[in-house]
Amino acid sequence: MTAIQVDDLTKQFGEVAANDGVTFDVESGEIFGYLGPNGAGKTTTIRLLLGLLKPTSGTAHVLGADIRDRKALTATKADIGYLPDTLGFDGRLTGHQTLDYFARLHGDERREELLELFDPPLDRAVETYSEGNRRMLGIVQAFMHDPKLVIMDEPTAGLDPLKQDRLHLFIEEERQAGKTLFFSSHTLSEVQRVCDRVGIIRNGRIVAHEEIETLLTQSGKEVWVHLAEPVNEKQFVTDEMIDVEVVENAVHFTYTGHIQGLLEHLVQFDNQDLEIGNPQLDTIFKHYYREEDTIPET
Repeated sequence: MTAIQVDDLTKQFGEVAANDGVTFDVESGEIFGYLGPNGAGKTTTIRLLLGLLKPTSGTAHVLGADIRDRKALTATKADIGYLPDTLGFDGRLTGHQTLDYFARLHGDERREELLELFDPPLDRAVETYSEGNRRMLGIVQAFMHDPKLVIMDEPTAGLDPLKQDRLHLFIEEERQAGKTLFFSSHTLSEVQRVCDRVGIIRNGRIVAHEEIETLLTQSGKEVWVHLAEPVNEKQFVTDEMIDVEVVENAVHFTYTGHIQGLLEHLVQFDNQDLEIGNPQLDTIFKHYYREEDTIPET
């Protein structure tokens, strides 16, 4: 069953296409990572999915509801949790009062369970909270009504490493319980750690949509070579090498051809050390986002 189905979704702000024909799906019971730097269009997609923006064209279905059908989407929101990147809590309210407010809207059958894991200072006014405490309060409100789908925008922002680990473990347990989690982030290591599949958005368009393992294995090999003499790039670099970095005698690159061809090429040089492995997600991500590319703000 598909929890989210996005079909040719487009949102124009004047002449800027924040989302430009975006198409992807999120299966029920998976953690889906939505990757892109700030300004790539991630938050625009989320706001469209939640009905906070109207699409210019195209559509999406969230738990079966068409986002263009306000009545159907409103009825579905009882089964959706949302953790925004910017938490717009009323700073004058205490943590207790804030959760009470959201409980009246959606319910809070899991409140106490979540407060044992994420413990913001509930008796204090939210305006006195650190960024990490605000984030923990946001996590509790997003999950406490036991939704089927939770949409999270930069969920670990402001959390210390221990709380990040706690959140990662918690959402993995939620997936095992059959929940669906849509996880927007620019923190690549956490996406690689917890997500089943990933979509990469670049300048408002989806440029990759794969299972994490498939993306890693289909993106070539990451290679480190240390030569006995300084590298002559014209002689060493081939068309199959991308994202080449040279520092004196050492070369780091991604190899997109057959490994046998690489080995036959390397025997021409005096190699002191060689390491070949699958690329990490951050290496793949850099391939989609070259430094010379300009990413518009959205």
